[in-house]
Amino acid sequence: MQKIQFDDIAALQGLVSEEWGDYSNQFEVTQDTINKFADLTGDKYFLHVDPEAAKSGPFGTTIAHGFLTLSLMTQMRIPETFEITGSNFMVNYGSNKLRFVGAVPSGSKIHMRARVVKAEAGAKGGMELTREFAIHVVGSEKPAVLYEMIVRYM
Repeated sequence: MQKIQFDDIAALQGLVSEEWGDYSNQFEVTQDTINKFADLTGDKYFLHVDPEAAKSGPFGTTIAHGFLTLSLMTQMRIPETFEITGSNFMVNYGSNKLRFVGAVPSGSKIHMRARVVKAEAGAKGGMELTREFAIHVVGSEKPAVLYEMIVRYM
C-alpha cells in the first residue's frame, strides 16, 4: 500500500484518476433493514415498506431509500491502494454531488467502488481530498448512487 504524507499535495494529485478502483465487499439490503430505516426517519412511502402495494409499482418490489443506500457506505470496505499519513485528524467536509440514479430492490446485494477526483491544499495547512463513490446493485453496470465526498485532513 502506498503511504502519502497528507501535506504532499503533488503526490496526492497523482492519485487522481478516471479509473474506478476495485469493488468492496457485498452487503445485502433486506426488507427488515429498509423497514428499520423507515421507522427511524418516518419515511414510510409504500415503495419502501409495503411489499404487496409495491408489486404494482415501477420496480415490482420494494426498494431501499436513497439515503439508506448512501448511509450503508460504512458497511462496505473498499480495498485501498493508498494511505494518507501524518494528519492529526480528518473530517467529512461535505459533498459536491449526490445522485440516486438507480433503484436498490429489497433483498439485493450492493457493493461500492471509488476513485480520487481531486486533491488540493485546504485552509490552515490542511488538505482536501475529493473522492467519487459509486454504489451498485451486484450484477448491474449502472450505479444506484453516485456520491462525491470531500474529506479534510489537518
